[in-house]
Amino acid sequence: MGPYAEDRWRYGRRSAAGGGFTLLLFIWLIIGGVAAGQRHYFDSAPTNCASTGTVAVTILAGPLNYMGVNPKVEDCHVNIPQPSQ
Repeated sequence: MGPYAEDRWRYGRRSAAGGGFTLLLFIWLIIGGVAAGQRHYFDSAPTNCASTGTVAVTILAGPLNYMGVNPKVEDCHVNIPQPSQ
């Protein structure tokens, strides 16, 4: 066994755990997207910041949407810097 065999095993195991986390995160977001679709958020384009925010937090909530969480963004303000005169 070479001098780097232990490092390869250690980092390989860490990569497998990271891959599992990535898969879990992907599935979480897919479930959130399905919940947003069932609420018909994708039927029309978002008209303002609040509707865009509601779609985003619904997707981020993932499976929590099916446990009674109904995230909504009521009001948001986007500060767009104005060019100097």
